[in-house]
Amino acid sequence: MGVRRRSRELAMQVLFYIDMGRNDSKEMLELYCDNFTISKKILPFFLKLVNGVVHTRSEIDSIIERFSSNWKISRMSCVDRNIMRIAVYELLFCHDIPSKVSINEAIDIGKKFGTEESGAFINGVLDSISIAIKGKDIVIKEEVPSNETD
Repeated sequence: MGVRRRSRELAMQVLFYIDMGRNDSKEMLELYCDNFTISKKILPFFLKLVNGVVHTRSEIDSIIERFSSNWKISRMSCVDRNIMRIAVYELLFCHDIPSKVSINEAIDIGKKFGTEESGAFINGVLDSISIAIKGKDIVIKEEVPSNETD
């Protein structure tokens, strides 16, 4: 498994943990990292994704809701919404990653950790968001620093 794939999977897991605990404090991330070994190769991208999603979550959530055909973020599966949060963060702020890669990774992770319908649902929402970003229908002001460790 590649470094970025493993980073995405671990980021989804910690975001799920944060989401279920309804607490996005640094302590939740630290507690997760204290209890699960994360290799030094994976850590930078993992932290970028987790911190980036946490800092931009309200904006990301409103984008996901806008393109999810009458689904409120709170009604989505916790796995699906956190996979999409990561992918939308990548689409918006990780310009070195092709959008197709971010979408395909999200679909694959959704199939692995989600339900039978997760892959198709994630694909539909993310594809619409990607098209809107390319068409400049979604404009983001600036990236929030996301690789901070303290």
